Formats: sequence, C-alpha cells, structure tokens
Amino acid sequence: MLIDDDEEDNFFHKIVINDMNITESIQVAHNGIEALEFLTKENQTAPELIFLDINMPKMNGWEFLEAYQKLNAPQKAKLVVVMLTTSINPVDQKRAEQFPEIANFNSKPLTDLVLMDILKRYFASNL
Repeated sequence: MLIDDDEEDNFFHKIVINDMNITESIQVAHNGIEALEFLTKENQTAPELIFLDINMPKMNGWEFLEAYQKLNAPQKAKLVVVMLTTSINPVDQKRAEQFPEIANFNSKPLTDLVLMDILKRYFASNL
C-alpha cells in the first residue's frame, strides 16, 4: 500500500514495485484518512507492506501512525511500515524511531535497490 498524496511519486513507485513482480495489487491512499478507511473496511485483507509519506493533507503520516496504533491486529499491515519521504530533517527520523510500527525510514524515491533491501530484510522467505 502506498500512502502518499503525490500522484507522480505514486505512479513511479507503482512502476518500481510492479517491475519487481512481487505483488498482485497495490492499493493507494492519498492521505491517512483514506488509508484508515481502507484498512478498516469489513472483510478487507490488510496489506503486508505500507509505504508512508509524512507530509499529506487532511491527515499526515504522523497522525496516521497515531490512529494506526489503535487499530486491531487484523486491520494492521501484517508486517512492515516503511516511512518513505522527501524529508531530510533529522527530527523526522528521530520521531520515526519512536514508533515501533516503522521498520525503515527511507528517502524518496523508492528504488529497486531500496525495495530489494526491504524484501530481503522482511520477506526473505517469500523470495
């Protein structure tokens, strides 16, 4: 799942993910509210991996994470939340470390090397 309001980033990130042929579908939410609505739909299968931007309208990445922590286990991503942002602010990286749900903090854009590293680290049994 991509949670990002930037259409160009989403377009590019979908290409990177699809080129690796690692998933059957990619969900996109343009802010935290849309993401929470998707995750809390009845009979909705939670994604295994979420790429989360920080700066978005309506509900930013930090607000999403605070709400995400309150979801029940079946509604959460099964394994990994990766912060994927243009922020180079060390305060953001430090803040990300305060959320146990965040597995990685990476800079945009998503590359095949970054994705492969995430896959090897968190999904090695699927490779």
